[in-house]
Amino acid sequence: MSEDIEPFLTRTTCPLCQSDIILTWQVDNIPYFGEVVLNSAKCDCGFKYADTMVLTQREPVKYTLRVESLADLNARVVRSTSGTIRIPELGINIEPGSASESYISNVEGVLCRIEDVVGMVSRWQDEPPQTTDRAHEVLNALDKVKRGELDITIIIEDPLGNSAIISERASRQELSPEDADKLKTGMIVLEKDDLPESLC
Repeated sequence: MSEDIEPFLTRTTCPLCQSDIILTWQVDNIPYFGEVVLNSAKCDCGFKYADTMVLTQREPVKYTLRVESLADLNARVVRSTSGTIRIPELGINIEPGSASESYISNVEGVLCRIEDVVGMVSRWQDEPPQTTDRAHEVLNALDKVKRGELDITIIIEDPLGNSAIISERASRQELSPEDADKLKTGMIVLEKDDLPESLC
């Protein structure tokens, strides 16, 4: 936490029990993500809320890594809440939404996250057979990738420039404004001018 910046407190209403609760806003600087505002609230009824808003905005960027060996599975992946992950060979596109999470992992960790979601779909009873069949195909392909038997390409695009693939084999290119405009951010983007003076 940024110890030299005092948290900013606001009062709001708990969405569950309608009691007054305090929302805490704290500026921090996180490696790879830059300056952020962490906000959180907790109510006696059990409701909890936490969110991270990235204040740093860099040039729109695209990282590409061809995963061709088990060593490539260890490449570091930094995915911000505005990052889109694509694996073209498997038809996988993970776009940011309102509940997007930022994380730092590696390629294998990203594949495990995808497996968790696709595995859930494969077990749904009310889905048409072609959906569950496709889910099983993707799961089998992901297993082959993790065993080094199938090559894939992992791409991260970020209109706010806060995502990355950290590897000597990864290529980086800046996105044009037109390409960046086509990407979702999945978040509220705040300019510093929009924040209370105590947070700036």
